[in-house]
Amino acid sequence: MRWRSQATQALKYDGSLYGLEAFQWASSAYACGFVFMYDTMFYNEHSRRYTIDSLLEYATEAFGGYDAVVLWHAYPRIGFDPRNQFDFYRDMPGGLAAVREVCRQFQARGVRVFINYNPWDTGTRREGRPDVDSLAEMVQALDADGIFLDTMSRGAGELRARLDALRPGIVLESEGALPLANVHDHHMSWAQRFQDSPVPGVLRNKWFERRHMQHLICRWESDHTSELHTAWMNGCGMMVWENVFGTWVGWNARDRGLLRSMLPVQRRYRQLFSAGEWTPLVETRAPGVYASQWEHGGLCLWTLVNRGENPAHGALLAVPHLDQTEYVDLIAGRMIAPVLADGVAYLESEISPRGLGALLAGRPAALGQDLPAFLARQAALTQRASADTLFPARSSVRQDVAPTARVAADAIPAGMVAIPGATLDLQTEFRVRECGFYEPQDTKLFDEPYLHTRKTFRRHVTLPAFAMDLTPVTNAQYAAFLAATGYRPEVTEHFLAHWHAGQPPLGLEDHPVVYVDLSDARAYARWAGKRLPAEDEWQYAAEGLDGRRYPWGNTLVA
Repeated sequence: MRWRSQATQALKYDGSLYGLEAFQWASSAYACGFVFMYDTMFYNEHSRRYTIDSLLEYATEAFGGYDAVVLWHAYPRIGFDPRNQFDFYRDMPGGLAAVREVCRQFQARGVRVFINYNPWDTGTRREGRPDVDSLAEMVQALDADGIFLDTMSRGAGELRARLDALRPGIVLESEGALPLANVHDHHMSWAQRFQDSPVPGVLRNKWFERRHMQHLICRWESDHTSELHTAWMNGCGMMVWENVFGTWVGWNARDRGLLRSMLPVQRRYRQLFSAGEWTPLVETRAPGVYASQWEHGGLCLWTLVNRGENPAHGALLAVPHLDQTEYVDLIAGRMIAPVLADGVAYLESEISPRGLGALLAGRPAALGQDLPAFLARQAALTQRASADTLFPARSSVRQDVAPTARVAADAIPAGMVAIPGATLDLQTEFRVRECGFYEPQDTKLFDEPYLHTRKTFRRHVTLPAFAMDLTPVTNAQYAAFLAATGYRPEVTEHFLAHWHAGQPPLGLEDHPVVYVDLSDARAYARWAGKRLPAEDEWQYAAEGLDGRRYPWGNTLVA
């Protein structure tokens, strides 16, 4: 308490932004879904439709629903072409108008929408103006509710001013540890990889400002117990992230069940968590069980966690008893008949191994007439809970592509070169980023100290003889294909966007064709009586048996 008072005075803290009605939603956005805009759960490439209803139905069934989502757009795809991070929103099917409709669909279901900002995007096409201008324009175009500040601990003061000029209620959420000095104008922040102790810790920003929302997140873990415990003890939320840059890190059934039981309590009693008096680590009567106490509006709520590997049961709390006070187990969904002795109520409950509990005290008027219906729903969730901690699978769709039939020829076709068959070891070296590997997935490689270090893979392959074009397919060759076939792609947006009036740019006829997708490339290959090379064929053809750095040798030639 003394620290909070001293910090408030030292910073001359002004929390008035939190008091504005337009920002009230932020303090109760407990569950935030990290949504990839190229996930098949978000967009169906076959029907060409965004599938927001089914995505939210999944979120409700699995986790208890989302209060907000982050629409992630560019990384790790960015950098393959000149497009910048804002282009990735513009280039979604249907353009910004369609993405805005997506945002409206989320908002119609009570789900707030964050767009993403990547400050490290500096080597792509420039907008010709400061990023803050493009960000403000994108928020306005999509009618977004907030900006997720990727890799950032805080946003610039200018950004806050620009958002407030658009309309009140647009929230900033930092990924990095938000400095205390910025809590006043950043309503949300991540508590990422929070290293908790056996005795649950207190999140500084939440302790300083009750209305500040922090989301616990440790993306590569298959066991979210620690994050759930920390969020529960601190009255904070969770970032739900299963598709991690294309790698499936699904939540297990047990963790999903814990979150499903937590969220209704947090949402119903949000005033206790954002406006009430919070006392961390009140005394409990069971070893390994810890509790936070929340008081507001005639109610007293205790959020409890069991750090042990065995069930905790019996009288978990001993609290002063007042006449007409009733007691409730909010997780089990039942009323409690306490043992009373000398003005003390002994509250009995049971918490599963590494599980959580919630006990509530109040007089009937404060508890509310709708409490029985709420408890019935909570009891049903408890009945549905599972102890399964296995890493869950996700169904995958693999499209097998039949290669063009091999054709024996007396001579190599013009413009191609013969590549002899070989059995060899191919070596690939690259920096570890947070997306796929050749070998079985080891998600630990995506975290410290491995992230952004160099890693080498070796693959033993046997390749039969084949022929490959000497140069990439050119604009002129693709124009000949279109003239001969009348081909039109299923997805026409940005198809050959660099051409003018249906013709290759003047002087670039012999440059490689771009702005074609995989289907467009396969269509050309079929017409030419060829096929696309596999990755191993590409690498072997380029480096040869001696593993040269470039096709012509080991020295770069300008």
